[in-house]
Amino acid sequence: MRPTELFLSYSSLDTAFANSLIDVLHHHSIPVWSQTNIVGGMRWYDEIGAALRRCDWFAVILSPRAVHSMWVRRELMFALRQSRLDGKILPLLYQSCDLDQFSWSLLSVQVIDFTDDFHEGTRALLRTWGVG
Repeated sequence: MRPTELFLSYSSLDTAFANSLIDVLHHHSIPVWSQTNIVGGMRWYDEIGAALRRCDWFAVILSPRAVHSMWVRRELMFALRQSRLDGKILPLLYQSCDLDQFSWSLLSVQVIDFTDDFHEGTRALLRTWGVG
């Protein structure tokens, strides 16, 4: 089932990769909520919370920076506690990192690998929803 809206969690230091991925998802009509939706004057923590409660899929871009990001960890922990997101949490491996250090629970979820080839990673991601 295609997402009504996908929450994309990532370290702000991985924004260039995230933006490339968002462009591909938008091209395939997959709505994405990310940090880029927050504009001046918004209370960013309220916006993140509202999006986490609203989105019906959750993806996390994994990198060494994400593993050390307090906010990425908080977003993932929230998503993992939501039964409505069972089977709808997607770990996207951008750069090799210690997943066990980050979240032991992600080790049981199939990772979509972007480390060797961005286009192959996006094809694998889109196949999740039968797109592409």
